[in-house]
Amino acid sequence: MKRLHFWILVSIVAISGFSQGMLLPLISIIFEQDGVSATLNGLNATALYIGILIISPFMEPPLRKFGYKPIIVTGGLIVVIALAFFPLWKSFWFWFFLRLCIGIGDNALHFGTQTWITSVTPKAQRGRNISIYGLFFGIGFAVGPLMTPLMKYNEALPFIVSAALCFIAWLLLFFLHNDFPEQAVELTSFRDTAGRFGRTLKYSWVALLPPLGYGFLEASLNGSFPIYALRIGIDVTSVSILLASFAFGGIIFQLPLGIISDKYGRKIIIKLLLLLGSFSFFVASFLENTTLGLTICLFIAGMLVGSTFSMGISFMTDLTPKSLLPTGNILCGIAFSIGSLLGPYLGGYLFNF
Repeated sequence: MKRLHFWILVSIVAISGFSQGMLLPLISIIFEQDGVSATLNGLNATALYIGILIISPFMEPPLRKFGYKPIIVTGGLIVVIALAFFPLWKSFWFWFFLRLCIGIGDNALHFGTQTWITSVTPKAQRGRNISIYGLFFGIGFAVGPLMTPLMKYNEALPFIVSAALCFIAWLLLFFLHNDFPEQAVELTSFRDTAGRFGRTLKYSWVALLPPLGYGFLEASLNGSFPIYALRIGIDVTSVSILLASFAFGGIIFQLPLGIISDKYGRKIIIKLLLLLGSFSFFVASFLENTTLGLTICLFIAGMLVGSTFSMGISFMTDLTPKSLLPTGNILCGIAFSIGSLLGPYLGGYLFNF
């Protein structure tokens, strides 16, 4: 893969992360200020991940038939259009539908870029390249919440900025030359796809646990935590800083951890990160009355567990035959989505107690 080709792909992922990082806290805060219940707020946040789950079983056949570029271009266009439509009508169910569309578009975008990068990257550089992929998504996701204060000037402004940036990044895709995944077998039916899911799970089910856990964590932190923070007296600007601190922690250690995992192995590094990350969140639960303490704890937690999604993708790639990598990337997305679905909805439900 040419260097320019690689950097265009990860730049697209950064813009996708930006839109996701902006939407979760922004819409949660808008609905909270409008008096929408925490349970319904959490339900709306799950729409993006429902979209990912709906489209996931149908992604692999068109990728193998048309190649990577058309899938990524289509996904990016769906995201741009959906973001541009948010200011047109403020409605719970209309925004639910738009978030569902963004989930479909984001899944196509991420599935295409992940599979393209993992398929052509040599094993010795796999952790590094996937970490750069995660790093750029993390940068976008970290900057996204910082758009939330723009709603003070105009509630539509964050959506307009995000749509414009996504459109500019989308135009870069037309500089790419199309390519196709390794064709081991021909997929002729949904049963063939389901069979490949089963075979891939036998190889790499354990590698799906980090994306599952990270999905739960990320969606809870960005979808449910802003509601909780507002209710205990933390202002909107501080909430955006707290969310950004976790994301920036992940950004700083994303690449070093990827390189370390190339050297010492993904399995042992993932175990250590999850253990220390859990302890960081445990300490944070005692510091909710101090914004500085929370910021430090979330920053440290981000350093430790902010790279578990990209680490999980690298681990899956280590365990899975190359011909099954498209299916493995789909399963990583499904695992992430299941965790993300559970996070905000359970968080909103628990607020009632």
